Amino acid sequence: MKTKTVFIAEDEPLARETLRDWVLAHHRLQLIGEAADGASALQGINTLKPDVVLMDIQMPEMTGLEVVKRLTHLPEIVFTTAYDQYAVMAFELNAVDYLLKPFSRERFDMAVARLFEIDAKTSSEDLQHALRETTTRDQAPLTRILVRDRGRIFPLAVDEIEYLKSDSKYTLIAARKTTFLVRIAISELEGRLDAAKFVRVHRSAIVNLEFVDSMKADEQSQLQIHMRDGTQLTASRDASKMLRDMSI
Repeated sequence: MKTKTVFIAEDEPLARETLRDWVLAHHRLQLIGEAADGASALQGINTLKPDVVLMDIQMPEMTGLEVVKRLTHLPEIVFTTAYDQYAVMAFELNAVDYLLKPFSRERFDMAVARLFEIDAKTSSEDLQHALRETTTRDQAPLTRILVRDRGRIFPLAVDEIEYLKSDSKYTLIAARKTTFLVRIAISELEGRLDAAKFVRVHRSAIVNLEFVDSMKADEQSQLQIHMRDGTQLTASRDASKMLRDMSI
């Protein structure tokens, strides 16, 4: 039965020990190395050439994302982190999976199952392509984003997003007749959305024009935007003028 070699890059001793125990207990995984910081991880992965790396994102000296971008050997990557604001970048890098701490043994086993379902060569080629893409087009429009719902994380196609609203440290995303909160600033997302579809109508709101039902000016000449789901948003004066110009 085919096995995979594993390298653990994790700066938290307890988390590293837990991952070590789970890897050693799995009959199809072989642990070949560990690192507690980004620089050591980079050297160890390029030297040992593991099939799989369990990569923490927040590490001393170099983040996990920085490590991945500097690798000469490209393994299958499973990111582990306590911060879901890195979900977009992790997904763009075609990670096999993204484990949000604290994750259970069952969730770990699900990630391992995915490792054996995908084609290793295809995964490596996808990672190479993703690394080139994120290097040469950091501002290219997003096509998908990771969202969390009832403890699970899944990809949401950006074209399904109806509108976005700033909510303190989070951004509320309306899609699929529900809403999701992501720990990414709306200003950060704005630069990665297709400007032909997504319009900033207010400092705290962006709409997808595909889901706008109608727009009507109020007494102050500001457009009241009626979304298909019944939500009403007020465009700023500048955004109202821009939207009028777009209709000409």
